[in-house]
Amino acid sequence: MDLNSASTVVLQVLTQATSQDTAVLKPAEEQLKQWETQPGFYSVLLNIFTNHTLDINVRWLAVLYFKNGIDRYWRRVAPHALSEEEKSTLRAGLITNFNEPINQIATQIAVLIAKVARLDCPRQWPELIPTLIESVKVQDDLRQHRALLTFYHVTKTLASKRLAADRKLFYDLASGIYSFACSLWNHHTDTFLQQVSSGNEAAVLSSLERTLLSLKVLRKLTVNGFVEPHKNMEVMGFLHGIFERLKQFLECSRSIGTDNVCRDRLEKTIILFTKVLLDFLDQHPFSFTPLIQRSLEFSVSYVFTEVGEGVTFERFIVQCMNLIKMIVKNYAYKPSKNFEDSSPETLEAHKIKMTFFTYPTLTEICRRLVSHYFLLTEEELTMWEEDPEGFTVEETGGDSWKYSLRPCTEVLFIDIFHEYNQTLTPVLLEMMQTLQGPTNVEDMNALLIKDAVYNAVGLAAYELFDSVDFDQWFKNQLLPELQVIHNRYKPLRRRVIWLIGQWISVKFKSDLRPMLYEAICNLLQDQDLVVRIETATTLKLTVDDFEFRTDQFLPYLETMFTLLFQLLQQVTECDTKMHVLHVLSCVIERVNVQIRPYVGCLVQYLPLLWKQSEEHNMLRCAILTTLIHLVQGLGADSKNLYPFLLPVIQLSTDVSQPPHVYLLEDGLELWLVTLENSPCITPELLRIFQNMSPLLELSSESLRTCFKIVNGYIFLSSTEFLQTYAVGLCQSFCELLNEITTEGQVQVLKVVENALKVNPVLSPQMFQPILPCVFRGIIEGERYPVVMSTYLGVMGRVLLQNTSFFSSLLNEMAHKFNQEMDQLLGNMIEMWVDHMDNITQPERRKLSALALLSLLPSDNSVIQDKFCGIINISVEGLHDVMTEDPETGTYKDCMLMSHLEEPKVTEDEEPPTEQDKRKKMLALKDPVHTVSLQQFIYEKLKAQQELLGEQGFQSLMETVDTEIVTQLQEFLQGF
Repeated sequence: MDLNSASTVVLQVLTQATSQDTAVLKPAEEQLKQWETQPGFYSVLLNIFTNHTLDINVRWLAVLYFKNGIDRYWRRVAPHALSEEEKSTLRAGLITNFNEPINQIATQIAVLIAKVARLDCPRQWPELIPTLIESVKVQDDLRQHRALLTFYHVTKTLASKRLAADRKLFYDLASGIYSFACSLWNHHTDTFLQQVSSGNEAAVLSSLERTLLSLKVLRKLTVNGFVEPHKNMEVMGFLHGIFERLKQFLECSRSIGTDNVCRDRLEKTIILFTKVLLDFLDQHPFSFTPLIQRSLEFSVSYVFTEVGEGVTFERFIVQCMNLIKMIVKNYAYKPSKNFEDSSPETLEAHKIKMTFFTYPTLTEICRRLVSHYFLLTEEELTMWEEDPEGFTVEETGGDSWKYSLRPCTEVLFIDIFHEYNQTLTPVLLEMMQTLQGPTNVEDMNALLIKDAVYNAVGLAAYELFDSVDFDQWFKNQLLPELQVIHNRYKPLRRRVIWLIGQWISVKFKSDLRPMLYEAICNLLQDQDLVVRIETATTLKLTVDDFEFRTDQFLPYLETMFTLLFQLLQQVTECDTKMHVLHVLSCVIERVNVQIRPYVGCLVQYLPLLWKQSEEHNMLRCAILTTLIHLVQGLGADSKNLYPFLLPVIQLSTDVSQPPHVYLLEDGLELWLVTLENSPCITPELLRIFQNMSPLLELSSESLRTCFKIVNGYIFLSSTEFLQTYAVGLCQSFCELLNEITTEGQVQVLKVVENALKVNPVLSPQMFQPILPCVFRGIIEGERYPVVMSTYLGVMGRVLLQNTSFFSSLLNEMAHKFNQEMDQLLGNMIEMWVDHMDNITQPERRKLSALALLSLLPSDNSVIQDKFCGIINISVEGLHDVMTEDPETGTYKDCMLMSHLEEPKVTEDEEPPTEQDKRKKMLALKDPVHTVSLQQFIYEKLKAQQELLGEQGFQSLMETVDTEIVTQLQEFLQGF
């Protein structure tokens, strides 16, 4: 591509590509795509985006195309890779001038230079770093800033490389430029501190921007540039100096306004200081040891004493708390139980920690956390009043603990209390002691203090297990507080019910549950929405607890379910509706069929909620979960939900519909439980199976559930299902058997085995394309035992329950193997006998014995030749299934099921589903459970004896080991 002639054309097409008119835009994009692989194209782009007289949008687009080209064509091994000559020219052009006037374009240029550096620096681009270092020294403000911006992005990119050789190169780079980076940062920092008092906001902002960028460079070099940074005096000098710099910058905040750009940049720089410390602690805990004392002193003084008043801000406090937390919890600083087994570095760090965290320090931290940071703020109380649902989302962890003050203070409290519980437990107990009895509703401060202390007691529940008689406290103090209905007491009503939820799985007598349920029923009718939502949360924790007893809960079920449903209708936020639905699901799951009388209102409401939540896939996931538990609770009555239920399953499991990305997993689970609880097939339920073929093609994590769904249809209505879908299903299975893992193959074969068990007449015909693969696997001695076992299970069903089909299959395989049928049958029996030990399930072992015995009586010489093996397997089967009756001394087949006996279901067990009942009925028709192996052997041997005569039969029996014959005679006593 000739640069001079091409520039005009490319510029014109780029201009068209910025158009809002798709008729102009699309052809331009197509043309640019064709040019991507043309030699010289990226040189033209470089000329365009470095020409500051051109339109900004055109230059922006040129930069983006250049950046994308680096990703695709810069590597030597890439298809259509750029030539070395062009790359060399481009590298030189990129660092000729750092004078881009537009910030956004300058950032993109810095990023693309970093992308090239990742691939080429330092080997193919040794001049990059020296050029950047020289450029950041120039006096021109714009050039200096742009060079510094590029320097940062290059350092960041090179620091992120993880291969050992790349790490070594970065270590060398860091060692070479660290002194310069330090002096550069100190220079810009000192300049900023001098200019703060000048009142020249533009100059202050300019120097602060450079301070921030140079500190970003230092952060990457310090954290990632040294194997043992504590041995480098400059690195440790920089880190020790951070604390003094932080003090200076915090003091600067007094003289910089709260609402301007300078303030924002200042706070970002202060936070970046703390990030350097946190990152260094994370990557080099032992190198950080000399900084532990200073870090703790600095953080504690600014967060827990008056030193920080007027200069700290929320994000800074969060970072300081994270620093304390990381030091307290750091595994590297925790000695072994046997101190002698700990490293000297660990013991040194531990000693520094113990020296710092004295009783007065810990006590003050604990008291300040509770009495200052745990207090509900004016802003939170206002939010409670104006946006109660938003308040509950914030309180339940809407933000990560790392970045939000309240969760961060709570996590710090938990960690410090856990680490120093012997010291802090008496402190918290004393705070509890001072708050006995009701609190004056007019004293808002006292109410908030009690709320904060109760918060601490809830967070420390596990640590306080042996120190608090919670049952007595519940009866004498907490329960009466829940009964104070004054509006100003609502923070305490909410906190107390939350506190009970924290203790419910720690220490709470079962006998007190009815009293708690009574209180929950009352609080679900509280005038305050936040209290009701918190109560619903505690109810979930209560029903989820392992000591939950349905009999205690049932008297309150109707009231609670009705009130929860009303709450679900009342709340409007998606997150809150999801939460309440989750509570309802948990209740339904725990009480199971007992829910049936009370779900009418919810069943009527869910279709409306589903429609309203069309844009909220996560809420729809919650609805699917609720439906799963509803169907399980309703059992066969869930058929009445089909007009709503089946379209929901259809949408959720249709991979052509965009929502399936969110809904598929829960949708498949709902489909499965719907089948398991369906009393009979319906045309609509059968029609949904059209969604299955694309699902099987996905070969995703959901495949196991898909196989269960196929089994569900087979158990529900094998004839209709197989006649409608077997051809397509068999094709999918054949493809899967060639692609998926051994475990996946077994799952496919188990479906076929189930189909043969349920419908032995139709299934062999429907799955005929798969059976030769099974036969071949047996003949060739499949090497995976679990697959071989399943092969034998499938073939055992065909041989035992559809003899004519087995004969036709044997004939087909004889042609394929170019063998006589008898010879092939003999080989199959031999492999079966040899691999009998692969079969571990007693049902399959008995099936194998029945199947091979079904070949008798026979005068076929091949079968008679394998008679010994058949008898061996039969006796093994007898050992598996025969149990001795202690009263009569006779043997009986333990797998026989002679009548349908409904098992008794205990309170903790789920009642049998409709599918469980179908499986039980099927077992009553299954030869494995209806035919006595003992009797079957006797009858087959008797028939063989009649066929061959006494002498011929005796000759046959002589081929069997005498020990086996003795065992067989013992089992057949009485016949």
